[in-house]
Amino acid sequence: MIRPATPRDVEAVVPLIIQAMDKLAQKLTHTNDKEVINKIFKHFFVQTGNQYSYENTLVFEDEGEIIGSINAYDGAKLLALRKPFLTYLAEHYQTNDNSKDVETESGEFYLDTISVNPLMQGKGIGKQLIKAGIAWAKQLGHYNIGLLVEQNNDRALKLYQNIGFAIQNEKQFMGGLYHHMVFKINC
Repeated sequence: MIRPATPRDVEAVVPLIIQAMDKLAQKLTHTNDKEVINKIFKHFFVQTGNQYSYENTLVFEDEGEIIGSINAYDGAKLLALRKPFLTYLAEHYQTNDNSKDVETESGEFYLDTISVNPLMQGKGIGKQLIKAGIAWAKQLGHYNIGLLVEQNNDRALKLYQNIGFAIQNEKQFMGGLYHHMVFKINC
């Protein structure tokens, strides 16, 4: 079952978000310390008004266990949603990075992190989460859904293409090169 996340889901969802971000979690938090990264993302997941909040997350739950998640939001709100994160890092971890790299833009609903427990991958859960993200976007009045996929991630690229995403352009983001993919909802 796919449902909106709640703050109580923090322990299950934060590792999924970090798994999806991979090295980007380290770059964004400016640390390689997994405990610190986990602490930071937990801090933000249980709050509102930021890009990694429970309010921007759907979870896939099976028999009471969360085995997948998708984090998404209106691309026009990215900078406002990221600001609390960057402010917190500056105040608590003395980072001085405004992280001007943006992965999305106004006019698209952005699928930020999509993640499935490694033991449950290959069972169509990711596909269901992506389709739920598309339905969520449509419900909110969006017609363009965007995401980034690393250029060397052929498995994810194929999944997104099979769902109907098309490569729009290439994008530099936090030191990596990504395909910017878009799914268009017919009006």
